[in-house]
Amino acid sequence: MSRRKPKLPSWLPIDPYILALIGTVVLAALLPASGAAAEVAGGASTGAVAFLFFLYGARLSTAEALDGVRHWRLHLTVLVCTFVAFPLLGLASEGLVPYVLTPQLQSGFLFLCLVPSTIQSSIAFTSIARGNVPAAICAGSFSSMAGIFLTPLLAAALLGNSGGGFSGDALLRIGVQLLLPFVAGQLLRRWIGGFIARHKKVLGLVDRGSILLVVYTAFSEGMVAGIWHQVTPARLGALLAAEAVLLALMLSLSWYGAKRLGFGREDRIAIQFAGSKKSLASGLPMASVLFGAQASLAVLPLMLFHQMQLMVCAVLAKRRARDPGETAADGEVLQAAPVTVT
Repeated sequence: MSRRKPKLPSWLPIDPYILALIGTVVLAALLPASGAAAEVAGGASTGAVAFLFFLYGARLSTAEALDGVRHWRLHLTVLVCTFVAFPLLGLASEGLVPYVLTPQLQSGFLFLCLVPSTIQSSIAFTSIARGNVPAAICAGSFSSMAGIFLTPLLAAALLGNSGGGFSGDALLRIGVQLLLPFVAGQLLRRWIGGFIARHKKVLGLVDRGSILLVVYTAFSEGMVAGIWHQVTPARLGALLAAEAVLLALMLSLSWYGAKRLGFGREDRIAIQFAGSKKSLASGLPMASVLFGAQASLAVLPLMLFHQMQLMVCAVLAKRRARDPGETAADGEVLQAAPVTVT
């Protein structure tokens, strides 16, 4: 008899890349880069961030995103959830300092509220829940595009000196490392778009490897600076509880708010999954530029929230698919699709 291999429950979508991120954090804790190695890692991380945003610009089809303008009410609702409701809740978290969160963790909590929405996971969960997939594609694209510009500006306005000091030099670094490569990718997309599409898998590995390098560099700096002594198990538990409340509030607000605005069920599903998520792939490199040596604590809330949103939304998407009158065709059993880190 053949022995069945154990599998993770379908409602627990632990992306292997999340395990790679955890392994990178452990490596940085055991073997942090210091001295000359830290300088090399920092330079490589800076180049990796610029290359990441160049690829983001080259991949993102402006024409495809603009095709969705006719559904502007839906996209505007998602943008309001992502860049208005989330930041307001992030600002409210200041009331949790110092009893629940440390000032550094609260800055990271606020930063995760400023990050754009995801694309792939929003589409995957919208599809599972039998929602408006084209709207989810356009909403994710709009959010990613807007986030390139809005996230640094919101961080500069709301985080103040807690983000490593938002001086003119810091804003110049944002322009050089984030905006300039993104615009260059958009301008060159006409000539290199085909190459990128043909080598999507290889470039995806480069993409993820670059993010791992950013994480290693950030957490190495945190270890060398000794800032991890500030994070106790109790603080981590409190952070997880605060993030669970944040996710629950945004899932409820996006769902019932969209209903109040008169959207149909399929549109509400797209709004809920696109409006309640935060992109790890965009947030990590941004944090390395915005926070400098404090980036390790800044990205911790985002990393935890990302995995939490995947687990919760996988369950929610399957529940939405089983709503009355929305059963799968021909008795098909809906399974949670693999979700990549975005």
